[in-house]
Amino acid sequence: MVQHKLSVAIVGAGMGGLAAAATLQQIGVDVQVYEQARQFGRVGAGIQMMPNSMKVLQGIGVESKLRQIAFAPKSHLNRVGDTGEVTNELAMPEDRYGAPYLCMHRAALHAALAEAIPPDRLHLGHKLVGLEQHHDHVELAFDNGVKVQADAVVGADGVHSAVRDIILGSEQRPYNRGRVAYRAVFPAALLGGRDLGNSRTKWWGNDRHVVIYYTTAAHDEVYFVTSVPEPLEWMTPESWSTTGDMAVLRQAYSDFHEDVRAVLDACPSCHKWAILEREPLAKWSDGRVVLLGDACHPMTPYMAQGAATSIEDAAILARCLAEVNCGDVAGAFQQYEAHRKPRTSRIQAISSANTWMQTTESDTDWLYGYDAWTVPLSETVSI
Repeated sequence: MVQHKLSVAIVGAGMGGLAAAATLQQIGVDVQVYEQARQFGRVGAGIQMMPNSMKVLQGIGVESKLRQIAFAPKSHLNRVGDTGEVTNELAMPEDRYGAPYLCMHRAALHAALAEAIPPDRLHLGHKLVGLEQHHDHVELAFDNGVKVQADAVVGADGVHSAVRDIILGSEQRPYNRGRVAYRAVFPAALLGGRDLGNSRTKWWGNDRHVVIYYTTAAHDEVYFVTSVPEPLEWMTPESWSTTGDMAVLRQAYSDFHEDVRAVLDACPSCHKWAILEREPLAKWSDGRVVLLGDACHPMTPYMAQGAATSIEDAAILARCLAEVNCGDVAGAFQQYEAHRKPRTSRIQAISSANTWMQTTESDTDWLYGYDAWTVPLSETVSI
């Protein structure tokens, strides 16, 4: 346990930020979370929690709640887009990886994580505008005029991280390879009785794909997310609220299997966002300030590991801070970075290539079998 009441300010209340707040409070850290949004909305998107991130959620204490509401796929099912031929199916039994594989609405996971921390620790309407390090603390300034101090700061504020830009500079911007994702959540009743089966299915085309699954244990809500090319000169902004054109989306998948077309035909509306990437950063920390999740390793959604690796980060960060000796916060942050960077860099690269699970993988245990609570921290090159 931390030997004194270390105070940590977390900037950003997404999945990674809330998970970090939950793990840090478990080791006795005084945590405060600052989020620029004034309220949380139910954005229409699903999320997959693989066994590697579910192990962290077990330790946080939210697994039982998620089991009650989430869809538990029996497998990763991969099929050819037009013919429906199965190219690979990976069964996901809980006893293989030590944790379940669950699919749910993002809002359900976010709410569960938010409930894991005291309400008075979460401060909405706080947009970071300044951050200044001193010998023994960090001062944060927000656009509402509030200024706070903390022993350390965790930047969990996403791909457009203000914390990252302040401590590392903004010369390396996220880039887009000319791809956009359409997504939607809608009532399964609109499918007219069509059953999607008990797997999470990814349908592969030559230059596009679509992933489809239920988001509830009752199988009464459907989610899909796509990746399709879009010319860079009229690229969709990186926004979760941009409306997509269902006619354009349906045309993009007009030659796909009837099961895919049925889902898109039943969907009343969708959103879309640009898929942004970033090369691995040279460093994640500066003194008493450290980055987490998309702020330091944003990745494409093709392996369903963006939020998952952020949640892994939270457990490793807490373990490193729990071993802080004589207040060496900077050293703990360096240990966290040294341990996490090789793994997240590997996942970034594989996800960017978008070939994961299309055909049989020789080894999936390195990804899904990872346990952030028990992996030796001395293994700084561990993946």
